[in-house]
Amino acid sequence: MSQTWWRGAAIYQVYLRSFADGNGDGVGDLAGLRSRLPYLKDLGIDAIWLNPWYPSPMADGGYDVADYRDIEPVFGTLSEAERFVEEAHELGIRVIIDVVPNHSSTESAWFKEALADPAARDRFWFSDEPLNDWQSIFGGSAWTQVPDGQWYLHLFAPEQPDFNWGNPEVHQEFEDVLRFWFDRGVDGVRIDSAALLIKSEEGYEDLDEVHDVYRRWREVADEYGERVLIGEVWLPDQERFARYLRPDELHTAFNFDFLACPWDPAELRRVIDLTLTTHTPIGAPPTWVLSNHDVTRPVTRYGRADTAFAHGGRLHGTPSDLELGHRRARAAALLAMALPGSVYVYQGEELGLPEVEDLPDELRQDPMYARSGGTNPGRDGCRVPLPWSGDEPPFGFGAGTPWLPQPDGWRKLTAEAQRTDLGSMLNLYRTALGLRRDLLGDGTLTWLPTGPEVLAFARDSGLVSVTNLSSGPVPLPPGRLLLSSGPLEDGVLPSDTTAWLARD
Repeated sequence: MSQTWWRGAAIYQVYLRSFADGNGDGVGDLAGLRSRLPYLKDLGIDAIWLNPWYPSPMADGGYDVADYRDIEPVFGTLSEAERFVEEAHELGIRVIIDVVPNHSSTESAWFKEALADPAARDRFWFSDEPLNDWQSIFGGSAWTQVPDGQWYLHLFAPEQPDFNWGNPEVHQEFEDVLRFWFDRGVDGVRIDSAALLIKSEEGYEDLDEVHDVYRRWREVADEYGERVLIGEVWLPDQERFARYLRPDELHTAFNFDFLACPWDPAELRRVIDLTLTTHTPIGAPPTWVLSNHDVTRPVTRYGRADTAFAHGGRLHGTPSDLELGHRRARAAALLAMALPGSVYVYQGEELGLPEVEDLPDELRQDPMYARSGGTNPGRDGCRVPLPWSGDEPPFGFGAGTPWLPQPDGWRKLTAEAQRTDLGSMLNLYRTALGLRRDLLGDGTLTWLPTGPEVLAFARDSGLVSVTNLSSGPVPLPPGRLLLSSGPLEDGVLPSDTTAWLARD
């Protein structure tokens, strides 16, 4: 395996609870994922990234980890996880897992020990009174009181106590966790909330000492030779973002500027240029992400009047033109896949699934919904179980009732229904990922002269990508058409459409 496989990889994100249910209990699991590996191979992806699969009370969808060295029983067993890694490797698919170093679970052995023995509390942030007025990212105070009167810090839900990275035991614990999973063949880790680990009177976001943590993690990863470290780093300052990608730290990090960018030609061009300018001098590959388990699905977002994304911008009842959103999502997919670097596909994106916005309130599980008093609908709408086949729920997801309900209208969006439709979103992704493997991925781009509302560039292979964000059709440059996100009109590119051309 190449030590730089990740530089141009197409990485598929699996939210395990909602991917495929193998035992009929209504929750996705490793058995279901293993049964669908041929689908992912056929889709054309290079790696799978799994959200946390560890034992967890699920107060935050598994990001409240009780044990970093085992598998949540609802998902399967550790031996089954090892078999999954082996089977993925046999198909040429690498495996990336989530590591959550900022916080644990109140059900973890360390936190239970801390509650029982105040002398064991230095692994977390305990105090006789709240040290500041920090607010939880999920809403409300970031401090919760325990029965003996002390308070502990949690930047997320109260069930997720923050680690104290001033304690050497915490450093050693996570280095050991990395080795535990690398020894089992895992090819990389995605680091949740990577910039938040270190706390001080200055705050908690992007403090300088956090880089010492990742320099040491890089040493651990380099011991194994073929492992990748990927950071979840939400920072508005691109120069500070780039510090995480220095040669002795993380290999790559999520490009949230691109993910949150509105469907606007000037903004997209600005973000693409800024991304390339930031990454090129340090030799790090960019990443291109349209959605994930925390973000409104593109089909819905691109159909709204405001096509940008912000966590605080989630509102009940925001109208969306799904036909427009579907067309733009197809165009955005080809644009993202054509850019140099790696690309991420969140499960269901390849099916064109919209956000499910009418979930019954009593079924919502995201703490964002509960802690906002219901004003923020939360992230459950992008986590609804996938539709695989059939004409009615559970659409082949499994034999039981899914943990979140699927819309009846998804019968037209199942993988089975789309497989035989040459114009479907699924077949657009399959064709594009196949072409991408041969003609795109890592490298550079050269912008081509166009009008201000058209994004056109050539890649190293000679492939040309043209995205029309204007209100009317535009002519295409010379070249042989390889693929377009929608039908051409008399040889010209319609609005909200991307085309790939080959220069013969």
